[in-house]
Amino acid sequence: MSYDYNEKGKIFTEVINKSAVKATIQTVTNLIEGVIHIRRDKRVKDELDEGERFLAVTDAKIYAADGSLSYQAKFLSVAREQIVWVIPGEIVEE
Repeated sequence: MSYDYNEKGKIFTEVINKSAVKATIQTVTNLIEGVIHIRRDKRVKDELDEGERFLAVTDAKIYAADGSLSYQAKFLSVAREQIVWVIPGEIVEE
């Protein structure tokens, strides 16, 4: 990643453009519905295979095993090692 500095020392980094994609995520213990963010030149699988430990999910709804809504959150960080499967849905924004 490259960095640029202005005369006051402010740091500027490259902007990474991503598409918001609705997704259903099954973890070991819960079902999550929300939005994941995918780099525009990548597939959902590519994003899941990234080396980062957590996957960011926005507008998340977390359901218990009985199907009841347990939590809602504007932002949720899901441990990738806990993900069993992901069903991508429609693109929310380009």
